[in-house]
Amino acid sequence: MKMLKTVKFIRCQRAGFATASLATNKRLPVITGKRTQFNLFVDQLGALSGQGKKFGEVDLASAGWRHRRSVGDFFTLHPIKPPFEAHALSNVSFAQLGIRQQLIANLKEKGVLYPTAYQAEGIPAVLTGSHVLLAAETGCGKTYTYLAPIMEQILQRELHERPREFNSPLVLIMTPGRELAQQIGRVIESLVEGTGIKSRVLLGGRTKQQMMNPHFEEIDVLVSSFGALSKLITCGIYKTDQVRWVVLDEADTLLDDSFNSKLLYLMKRFPFHKNHLYELGDNIQGTQLVLAAATMPSNMTELLEQILNVETMEEVVSPNLHRLMSHVTQRFMRVKKTDRENMLLDLVRKDTNRRRPTIIFSNKTPTCDFVSMYLNEANIPCVNLNGDILLKLRLGQFEKFQQGEINVLSTTDVASRGLDTTRAAHVINYDFPLYAADYIHRIGRIGRVGSRGDCLVTNMVSSQAEIGAVQRIEHSARIDSPLEKVDANVKGIIRKRIERSSGMAQ
Repeated sequence: MKMLKTVKFIRCQRAGFATASLATNKRLPVITGKRTQFNLFVDQLGALSGQGKKFGEVDLASAGWRHRRSVGDFFTLHPIKPPFEAHALSNVSFAQLGIRQQLIANLKEKGVLYPTAYQAEGIPAVLTGSHVLLAAETGCGKTYTYLAPIMEQILQRELHERPREFNSPLVLIMTPGRELAQQIGRVIESLVEGTGIKSRVLLGGRTKQQMMNPHFEEIDVLVSSFGALSKLITCGIYKTDQVRWVVLDEADTLLDDSFNSKLLYLMKRFPFHKNHLYELGDNIQGTQLVLAAATMPSNMTELLEQILNVETMEEVVSPNLHRLMSHVTQRFMRVKKTDRENMLLDLVRKDTNRRRPTIIFSNKTPTCDFVSMYLNEANIPCVNLNGDILLKLRLGQFEKFQQGEINVLSTTDVASRGLDTTRAAHVINYDFPLYAADYIHRIGRIGRVGSRGDCLVTNMVSSQAEIGAVQRIEHSARIDSPLEKVDANVKGIIRKRIERSSGMAQ
């Protein structure tokens, strides 16, 4: 895809941090570990960064971790920068960006006083009416980046005041999961208070009931998990002829092989315009597409070409996309699989004593269930969240953690995409993720705008596949570069591996 616009930020130079540390006769660490010969300091980065060092050409602390005697080894990535530049507040106001005072007042009620640097670039892009890709690291405010300008456009044109049939929304916001849909719905409610804009959230799990006994109402903004929305549109309960904005939140997940065939079928219902909306006149019949994501699938351009001219899409891309969070401590520990239970219990007990909210990630549902039961039996209240839990049990689980009722959340990657977890301070990867995109999303639950300053990631590494993933992360940290081969289309990666294996077998 042709890049039409890239966010430009004033970058904090590592050299500045190195100079400051040397001035106090201290060396600022980048990586330290059990074996000190692999320690790396900021003033040494210049010899590695920008040199195009390929994987395998840099000495790694984790290089020997495939040997059974490496159990007990560890290394730590230290914070060497303030939060990403995209998280920093900009020097412009929401009013200067074109957002009206009523929306600004509602933002202030939620503690959002000034736009972040990323929002200052993204909001004008959405306001122009062009198709927009909002690609940036987690936690820099992408939700308000598209919501504020879309609501502004609705109010400018008074579209919400024009007569429409029931269940004929102006805006469709699709998400891969229910918790994210609920979260976005709450954000919209607070943003549009007093404007007359009506919103509704649809959740999966009760689709048949909604089809048998549909609810009809005036609605402007409809937020839904993709599965439920697709079924209710197909059966005609919700109409698409008045939709002027389609937003794919966590677009990387929605565009992967798990969703994309059904998603494209649904998307072909919308008349995605070739040019800017403003060029189509007062009786606008075109639909604007907005994609928001922290990682992107490699097949995105190929998929989007089936529904629109990708050359009309404006890209607002953070320079820190796919980078490790340089403002959060990340610990990597080589452990035996059988030792993880005791280590986890010790870590969570310490967090409980410090009142530090903790999210524990597992790769599969059975492990996630086990972690929750294990901690609860140890008298540590822990809430369980995964995609296999029945809807009536799943609803409200995440809110217990968000509201501070419970400080420990055991989950799968269902909670790694998009959820606003600013109260979380510690992410524990009980199972280390095998794909770079999953690691980026998981650690993005902390170190967000509004998060506390002592955030921490603890990674337990036990299997050979996990070690390979860790080595690539360490390599990126040592050469100060974004993670390589970050493809959010995990199902597509697996499919291609199977196809290659089948081809070799033949």
